[in-house]
Amino acid sequence: MPFLFSGVDTLHVTSRSFKNGEFIPAKYTCDGKDVSPHLKWTPGPRGTRSYAVIMWDPDAPGGTFFHWILYDIPPNVTELPEGKSIGKEGKNDFGKWGYRGPCPPRGSAPHRYFITVYALSVRHLGVRPGAPAEKVLRAMKGRVLAKGEIMGLYKR
Repeated sequence: MPFLFSGVDTLHVTSRSFKNGEFIPAKYTCDGKDVSPHLKWTPGPRGTRSYAVIMWDPDAPGGTFFHWILYDIPPNVTELPEGKSIGKEGKNDFGKWGYRGPCPPRGSAPHRYFITVYALSVRHLGVRPGAPAEKVLRAMKGRVLAKGEIMGLYKR
């Protein structure tokens, strides 16, 4: 996928909300309170001027589905508390701003939800709030210094 930005340094991403590779609790989904999970990551390499967070589901029936787009996060922020967004929010594929959690079709196999954190070489991407993921990802091209991700599963 073009938004994976290979060949960059690695950030270590963790969450108190769920462990990498395990099921995401319903609290963070459309079946619960639909609040964003806690996230924490290691600081980006020298030259990091901001961060971006993108949550996506590659298993959605219509192809990759974006659940959370957050960018222009200040470089001193390396943790997002549960239910909090810092920086500018993009518009997810539900057509809403901010976080919308897993909500796969009932009865389908578990879907994978990747939350990727990017360390960027610019303070601002020059993208207005409410931008879709594709626009944010295009603006990130050539500016990604490091990335890391955590993956959770969900089934209804």
